[in-house]
Formats: sequence, structure tokens, C-alpha cells
Amino acid sequence: MTLPPSPPAALSPADLSSRDPDWWRQAVVYQVYPRSFADADGDGLGDLRGVTDRLPHLAALGVDALWLSPFYLSELADGGYDVADPRQVDPRLGTLADFDALAAEAHRLGLKVIVDIVPNHTSHRHPWFQEALAAGPGSPARERYVFRDGRGPAGELPPTDWQSVFGGSAWHRVPDGQWYLHLFAREQPDLNWGLEEVREDVRTTLRFWADRGVDGFRVDVAHALAKDLAEPLRDLGPLTGEDALAELPPGTHPFYDRDEVHEIYRDWRRVLDAYSPPRTAVAEAWVPGARRALYARPDELDQAFNFEYLQAPWDAEAIRRIVTDSLATARAVGASATWVLSNHDVVRHASRLSLPPGTDENAWLLADGRTPPLDEPAGLRRARAATLLMLALPGSSYVYQGEELGLPEVADLPVEVLQDPVWEQTGRTRKGRDGCRVPLPWTTTGPSYGFGAAGAWLPQPPSFARYAVQAQDGVEGSTLEFYRTALRLRRKLLDGEELVWHPDTPPGVLAFARSDAWRCVANLSAAPVPLPPGEVLLSSAPLGDDGYLEPDTTVWLA
Repeated sequence: MTLPPSPPAALSPADLSSRDPDWWRQAVVYQVYPRSFADADGDGLGDLRGVTDRLPHLAALGVDALWLSPFYLSELADGGYDVADPRQVDPRLGTLADFDALAAEAHRLGLKVIVDIVPNHTSHRHPWFQEALAAGPGSPARERYVFRDGRGPAGELPPTDWQSVFGGSAWHRVPDGQWYLHLFAREQPDLNWGLEEVREDVRTTLRFWADRGVDGFRVDVAHALAKDLAEPLRDLGPLTGEDALAELPPGTHPFYDRDEVHEIYRDWRRVLDAYSPPRTAVAEAWVPGARRALYARPDELDQAFNFEYLQAPWDAEAIRRIVTDSLATARAVGASATWVLSNHDVVRHASRLSLPPGTDENAWLLADGRTPPLDEPAGLRRARAATLLMLALPGSSYVYQGEELGLPEVADLPVEVLQDPVWEQTGRTRKGRDGCRVPLPWTTTGPSYGFGAAGAWLPQPPSFARYAVQAQDGVEGSTLEFYRTALRLRRKLLDGEELVWHPDTPPGVLAFARSDAWRCVANLSAAPVPLPPGEVLLSSAPLGDDGYLEPDTTVWLA
């Protein structure tokens, strides 16, 4: 079915966005996880006024945009990604007026604003789902979601063997005997995107925030919206949802990366293009590179997150291959590449990069980060080198709050404070993502290191004092000042989207030119290598006087 074009959305006085339609192509976007960024009202939970108060930090850092993770009405069953009303601010985080003030101040400071949109599912507290539970089997209200009768003599078995990303069955049974699909937590029932009412409601959400001046959207689980719901539903057998992507013919997975999903985003593009300038969007799509690029075609979304770089081992050849392939696939559809090292779903890269190759990160978290022991200085050195390499690559870089401070993962959170549904849903066999979501330290003292007047919703370790903004601001060589310098230089040096690899480099070394005036060299090997000639613009670690580039160091040269 081809949907008709959506009617143009009227621009409101709140439309404060930049007039450059291509600002996103080489932007640096800073992810704000609002509940962990800054707490203005002192209740221990970060909020929108806290974000607004700290916007000067982002402006001084030199980023181009901020991306706000969900701040909508939610019971926090999944950190805010269980949305009960996508057009309302959670009262614990503020009001719509607070959001408007945040957007206005961000734009005044020259920062674009991107908001998360969560279209695959709602909260089980959403009025639609509550209506579906009350209405019963076969009702129009249940058609908005994916309800099915169970298998077995009394319908006591789930309709399929599909598994939740968070562990266990992706189906949950309700008192009247039917089951509903939840690819994530059971508090997150999946929507039925085959229903026009669902599609129109999300269009309304897009327009609601675009009318308030947002510059773009980050699309959560962008690859999961379209599902094959024809009867009988297909089992996956021994494969998990993500493993099956590599085994099944492209576009035929029962609920991931189906070809029909692109029809949805073509429809969205008509909505986004009704604004001047058009609103941008970036897809979170955990699919192979060539398939991922399809989400960034000109008539769909502008970009798609490149998770291969995030998952890359600390190996020069592997990273070179990933960079080359990523640039080629993005270029093939007219998009720009994206690069990311950390986000709210993964172990922070200052810790991850220091772990031995092949380390089971979940086992490491379950051991409270003691086995193998974390070498924080070594991890920070690699993190800085990886960051300077990333910022030299053509395309957009997405940085996660706190990485500019060099924050490590908080691996030793006591199990009694864990909030991530992964912990319980896996039978307490996976600790989850709370360790990267611990509230930020702004000052070296205080009950929450400046996060707020009271404590923080997740405990901060004493080591956060030395990582605090106050401890690093103005300190030569600090990670914060390193980021500020790198971002200032990057903006000055950017010239086009081309990258030329240097043909002759020692093993374990990456070297490329961005222009006649700017080169990047990264030594990922275990031994020093000769430093190429040229003026050193910035180095991720101190350089010696012997003319050599030390291991785990990246340098920009003129």
C-alpha cells in the first residue's frame, strides 16, 4: 500500500531551527540522557531545567547539537523508553514550557535539538493499551497492538518462539488468555504498524515536536516497526532475533529489517520535508551495513547509526576496513557516515577499550569489574585516541554525555540499586546498562558531585570527584580540555567529506588525509612508530622529544 502524502505542517512561532538544511552531515551531536545529566529541583532525578542550566557546558564544549533521550511520560520500566504519552513531558522531568525554554536557549547558543521518538512500542500504561485490555479479544482497540491466541490445548503456550531483546519470551499473557507481543520489556507492547491509525498518530507526534522547533529525531529501534503478522506466525527455531538477520534472505525476517519498513520512512520524509528547513532524522537500526544504509536514502531518513565502529576491536586493519566500508555504503545512498563510541546502551568506551580482546562484558559486569581488573589510565588513553580518530572521520560524530570527562563504566553497582529491566528479565544473569547511566559529576564535592542538591538516583563512586567538570575545567591536558580543543579544531579544519588513506604505514597504524592541510595518524600497535613530518595540531596523549608516536595515541598534523 502506498500512502498519500501527508498534509504540510504549519510552522509555529516556536520554529527556531537553523536554516542550513545540511547541518547534520558533519555535525557533532551530544547525547543527553536527561535523568542522569543534571537535577535542578533536587529530587535526585535529572530534569529538563537541569539540562537548560547546563547548556553553556555544551556550547563551550563545541558540539553542534544535543540529542535528548526520552523525557516523556513514563513509569521508567525501561529508562523512559516505555512511553505512556509521546506528546507530554514526564512531570518528574518538567513541563512543556520547560521544554520550550530548553529549545529556545539551545538555539540561542547555536545548538540544534534532536529528540528521541519511540515508534515501535508504547508503555503498557498508554491509554491505547489500557483500552485494549478492557476491550477484549477481537476488538478494534486490540488491533493497534499485536495480540494473538496462544498455542497448546488451552492456549497456554506463547504464539511463537520469538524472544525479547531483554531476555525470555517476547509474548506476555493477559487475564483473558490472549498474548501480546513485546520485543523488549513486557511493559512495552509492540504497536501494529499495519494499521493506518497507528501511522497517523506517529505523524502527529512528529509534527508536534517539529512545530515546537526541534531540528530532528533519533528513531528508536527503527528496523523493527514492520512485522510479518500473516497467519500462521513463523517461529525462528534456534536462532535469536538478531542472529536470524544473517541467516534469512534480506528483508524477510519476521520482525526485523523487513522491506516494508521503508514505506513507513518514505511517508515520514514527506512530513519532515514540509518544514523549512526539513527536519532531519537518524535511525537506530542494528542491521548489516549495506542494509542499514537503505534507511538513509534521500526519500527516507538522513542517517543511520554505524554500530560497527562502536563494536570494532582495537585493531588497525579492522577499523580501516570498517571505515572504508561505512563511507562507501553511506556515499552509495547520498548520506553521510555516522560514528559513535558510547551511548546509553553499551559499556563506556573508556572501560571497554581497556578490556582484553574477547572479554565477556556481561561476565565482567557481574564480577563488578574485578575480573579482569580495569586499567583506568590505559582505558582512558585508548578512549582519547579513539575519539580523536573518530572526530577526524568524514560524517557526523555522536558523543555520549560524560565521555568528554573520560568517565569509565561504573561496573560495581550493587544489585539492589539496579534499574535496568534486563537484570530481572534475564533471571539476574545480565546486569544490564545502568553502569553507563550513572549521573554526571559536575563538582568535586557535594552529595551528588554537583548533579543536584540531593543524592543521585544511581550511586556515584568516589572516583567521580576526579572526573568532575570542576576538576578538569581549564586544566591543561585534561580530557575535558582535550575535547574542547579537538572540537574547535575540527570545526576550523573541516573541508568536504573525502578521506584518502596513506598507502605506506607500519603495521597497526592508521593514516589518512582529510585535505591538503589536515592529516590524522593513529598508532594502535604496541610499539612506538616514527612520527610523520608536519606540524602537530593536537595529540591524544603527550608526545616525546624523540620523534616517535607512542602506542595508543592519535595525532592530527598539518
